[in-house]
Amino acid sequence: MRRPVDSPFSPGSDTIPSVWAGRAAQLSDWEDVLRPRRLAGIAERGRTVLGEAGLGKSALVRRIADGARSKGDWVTDQLRIPTGTDPLKRLAAALLDLARGAGLPTARDRRIKALLERVETVAVSGVSLSLRGQDGPEPYTALTELLLEVGREALRRKDTMVLIHLDEVQNITDERVLSQLLTALGDALTHEEEVSVPGGLTVAMALPIAVYLTGLPEFQDRANAREGATFVRRFQTSVLAALEPEDLKAALSPYALRGWEFAGAGEERRVLLAADALQEIVDLSHGEPFLFQLAGHRAWLAGSGSTITREEVRRGWLSAEGEAENYVQRILDRLPEREREFIEAMAALPPADRTLTAIANAAGFDKASAAGPTSRRLDTVRGLIRRGTPYSFRHRAVQAYLEGDWPRLA
Repeated sequence: MRRPVDSPFSPGSDTIPSVWAGRAAQLSDWEDVLRPRRLAGIAERGRTVLGEAGLGKSALVRRIADGARSKGDWVTDQLRIPTGTDPLKRLAAALLDLARGAGLPTARDRRIKALLERVETVAVSGVSLSLRGQDGPEPYTALTELLLEVGREALRRKDTMVLIHLDEVQNITDERVLSQLLTALGDALTHEEEVSVPGGLTVAMALPIAVYLTGLPEFQDRANAREGATFVRRFQTSVLAALEPEDLKAALSPYALRGWEFAGAGEERRVLLAADALQEIVDLSHGEPFLFQLAGHRAWLAGSGSTITREEVRRGWLSAEGEAENYVQRILDRLPEREREFIEAMAALPPADRTLTAIANAAGFDKASAAGPTSRRLDTVRGLIRRGTPYSFRHRAVQAYLEGDWPRLA
């Protein structure tokens, strides 16, 4: 009865999973804060969503973007930035598509026509234009001007947002390129347009433009080092952490009560999730969206009946143990040596003894104060631990891996 094609789980595919869990705060931020404020002409910063791989950063913004598109907003595709590529070229091509959708290429304004031609050149050559000393504005200036024109057209349409999503931004390693990109986007976000209102008055309004940057935590270091306070003023950064068990239970509960409905062989079918199977998926995934989708998908494939049982969840997980271990090991392998030593020393201590002094001593720091910057980075930048009395883990899969036999089944 259960076929792979019918599985509602989507591990690691950067798609919006059918079984959605958590992130209510980020979704509400878009619906209740960012979108309405920008549509009202009120300045609001861009959003930078960072976190370790597998936390659902891209899927979160894709869900936001899909909702915006359904309301008629102008939305770029997910602009993934591979290592070594020029993000200005990707952004230029996306803005040209938005401009065509807004009808700007058909405008008779010579200035807009020249601007479009300049951005078309940027889409081909990227930041290298500025190195050859060609006539005309810098690439980032042309991109900013085109984004402003698209924003002005959206403002005239009313109730229309422009949403840009740049993904894997940690791959922008050239400081010069990163500076131009953040400047172009930041200038568009802070621009104010003089608009006539009833009574013969004019008011300054921010354009209806929203920017989302998603990537790994180290991007924050690079952006702050290059742009400093300017980046902070123009972009609001949040670091995603693991989901709470209640979030996962809430996502799965409808399927324990009513099941998944899908069509097959000319009839409607329904697959239920047993209550103990639900709890097993929650326990195995430790709040990680990727592991949650992985556990659910393997459980779906582990049987063919109309009810997913706890035994099927465990049988499916056996085939996923290696992938789950590699998932956590990649996170640990990316840590600098001192951060890795700190987190391993913390895991080796009893939970009640995890003070900064005890962890610093176990990790070989000269004194507790020397471990302070490392602990802050693991908390505020990477989102792996939570400083307090005592210290605790925020990344529960890393904790389970370092403290015991997980992902091996007991």
